[in-house]
Amino acid sequence: MADGFANGGVSFWWADIGRPAPRPALEGDLDCDVCIVGGGLTGLWTAYWLASHDPSLDIVVLEAEFAGFGASGRNGGWLSSEVPGDHDANLVAAMERAVDEVIGICADEGVDADIVKGGVLHVARSPAQLVRMREQALGIELDAGETAARVSVAGALGSVFSPHAARVQPARLVRGIADVVEHRGVRILEGTKVTRIEPGAATTSAGVVRAPVVLRCLEGYTASIRGQRRALLPMNSAIVVTEPLPTDAWAEIGWDGSEVLGDCANAYCYAQRTADGRIALGGRGIPYRFGSRTDTDGRTQDWTIESLTRTLHALFPATRDVRLEHAWCGVLGVPRDWSASVTYDRDSGLGAAGGYVGSGLTTTYLAGRTLADLVLDRDSELVGLPWVGHRVRRWEPEPFRWLGVRAMYGLYRAADRREDAGLARPSRLARLGDRLTGR
Repeated sequence: MADGFANGGVSFWWADIGRPAPRPALEGDLDCDVCIVGGGLTGLWTAYWLASHDPSLDIVVLEAEFAGFGASGRNGGWLSSEVPGDHDANLVAAMERAVDEVIGICADEGVDADIVKGGVLHVARSPAQLVRMREQALGIELDAGETAARVSVAGALGSVFSPHAARVQPARLVRGIADVVEHRGVRILEGTKVTRIEPGAATTSAGVVRAPVVLRCLEGYTASIRGQRRALLPMNSAIVVTEPLPTDAWAEIGWDGSEVLGDCANAYCYAQRTADGRIALGGRGIPYRFGSRTDTDGRTQDWTIESLTRTLHALFPATRDVRLEHAWCGVLGVPRDWSASVTYDRDSGLGAAGGYVGSGLTTTYLAGRTLADLVLDRDSELVGLPWVGHRVRRWEPEPFRWLGVRAMYGLYRAADRREDAGLARPSRLARLGDRLTGR
């Protein structure tokens, strides 16, 4: 840390509110009704709905660090209806409802997560991005003037707006939901790293937790489980956050509606205006570490920080004299077909949810609620959604997956350079990148 600038330390979101007091760790073998592996939002929402539907269940959540240490406490704070993979109409509608359900639960349970439902704005800054934006048809199209009336993004030619999104402070959200499930009798055991999952048991260095139902909710950390190294690829994403902007900078930028904001580049960025007047902006740094390795406490590379800073200044010239305060990174789970899934096998009692590809805040809620319905054999409309029971092949062994992902993002960045130079249509290099990794 120099001149007030922090790199790592999990995330700015946790630094802002303080890390939670440590919860107890597992001490020896334990029996319960449901064992949930992973103390992020997928695991916590699953516990929330299991306990809501059947308060008699003895539910244990096992977490290697602390609840919200991973992507749930490091993301960009987009509570949006964007669907990873399958854009089935029923799944999209369920995601749109889920945004409001999360907001409603937070209000009912007293979880203050700085939530403002201002929608999501995807901005196009080149003719090629404008074409791609229209091809994706993510919402209501706005012209350059209408876009600037919401947020003044330098060079914006237009945008699409969807009302189905809210700004969130992620650490406040995950901390609040963890507290709620504990109050409902769920035991969260932290500092307890699971190394093996099998029918009826989750094995840790401190003991074995035995349960007829064992649910894997690890997202980008799935590779840490024996035999799961190729199930989900841990993709890296990084974020920088500024100091609070001065009044004159906000007068130039606008952004009074608290929309979450993204661009339409191939190597895209995402951003929010925080409750205390900062800009948090994220994007890809090193996309993937060889051997499915993950970061150390959120620390990211200097060149990634420099790249995100250039993007911040390009989008918002008024930030050029504004100091950065924090940078961090984390991993998100990417399946081989880039589509999320929720699975449960009643015979073995094993279940899993994940593969959100960076669209996880709302998806964790819907996946957790769906996984709870599957475990309890509830005949709800959620268990009929197309991601339920979705199976996908595993990623290739090293070095092929490392080479493939590096090549994909190399092609994306090259495509963005061509498009920024004036290409009138989306670069074919990006489509080659998509084909290369099956995106």
